[in-house]
Amino acid sequence: MSFSILGTGKAVPAYVMTNDELSTMVETNDEWIRTRTGIGERHICKSETITELCVEAANKALEDAGVTPAELDLIICSTMRGENVTPSQGCMIQKEIGATCAAFDVNAACSGFIYALDIAAGFFARKKVKKVLIVSMDNLSNIIDWTDRSTCVLFGDGGAAAVLGEGDDLLSIHLTAVGNDAAIRIPHGTNSSPFYEHEEERAVLHMAGNEVYKFATAAMANGIKRAVDEAGLQQSNVDVVIPHQANIRIINTAAKNLDIPRERFFCNVEHYGNTSSASVPIALDEASKSGFLKKGDIIAMCAFGGGLTTGSCILRWSKD
Repeated sequence: MSFSILGTGKAVPAYVMTNDELSTMVETNDEWIRTRTGIGERHICKSETITELCVEAANKALEDAGVTPAELDLIICSTMRGENVTPSQGCMIQKEIGATCAAFDVNAACSGFIYALDIAAGFFARKKVKKVLIVSMDNLSNIIDWTDRSTCVLFGDGGAAAVLGEGDDLLSIHLTAVGNDAAIRIPHGTNSSPFYEHEEERAVLHMAGNEVYKFATAAMANGIKRAVDEAGLQQSNVDVVIPHQANIRIINTAAKNLDIPRERFFCNVEHYGNTSSASVPIALDEASKSGFLKKGDIIAMCAFGGGLTTGSCILRWSKD
């Protein structure tokens, strides 16, 4: 037994920052950003908190699934940075939605949602759970250097959730990690210890763009190929691809290295930018609600992120 996805939901901040607005802050323009990334706008937190967005996404997914908080046996939150160091963001979600189950966080950066799916699959396999809520949320505007045009144009804020129930729809899943703090790194920032002897760094994202691009284009294609093989399928069996929405050029390059028609790839990077671990589940929710997904479809999902991590899986979509 693995699981089936019973419902999905998303939550994004109300404020939308366009490329034109961003060009008033750093030396860039709409054409430069679109041609290199495919991004036209992104949602940025102003009044919303991480917890508020997590709860909104969770409640939408629960409603979509027809599941109450009292029925949940586990909550997993994938995030690089919750509201607090402790309690975990998962515990804050549990409190706010009125659940009573175990809850915890997982940090695999942009691959977090697929890592969380794999963790949930283990709980289902051991028959420890019947209903699981996964919430993926990242507030990247808080950890971006807004004077660095190479990174600030890429990211946005948002969250999404999925409710899982007993089923056999997970056909394969594969995770990787290659420890690397040179390609992508976000330091903790201020250290309160009077005994600390190392130089402090600002808590902002540092990224070697070319290195990440090369890793990402190979990782996405290889991850999907591996997941398809482990599911005992052919690439032609894949009806829909939900890729990590980091950069349209990465998605297009990966598609060229696969035997899956480009029109089967669901892309919404233009409107959200890279929302880290929320990227894949936001796209999954939109693909479901827009009718892009049909009952019985075979879905390939793949993500890559800081770590460096990757996650890829093959799912059957059994939701009406």
